[in-house]
Amino acid sequence: MKESNKDIIRILLAILLPPVGVFLQVGFGMHFWINIVLTLFGFIPGIVHAIYIILTRNGSGVEA
Repeated sequence: MKESNKDIIRILLAILLPPVGVFLQVGFGMHFWINIVLTLFGFIPGIVHAIYIILTRNGSGVEA
């Protein structure tokens, strides 16, 4: 599957369940836990953070 297709799937998951989108992008790292907290404080901040992480990081968690 092309990387752009994977990003689209991750973004859709990030809209429905933000921590899942972050987990698929970077795994159980600091950004995953930050996203959990943001999602608990408000669903919209969790979505924004998840989409930011998906669009700015490659699969290894290193900035592109």
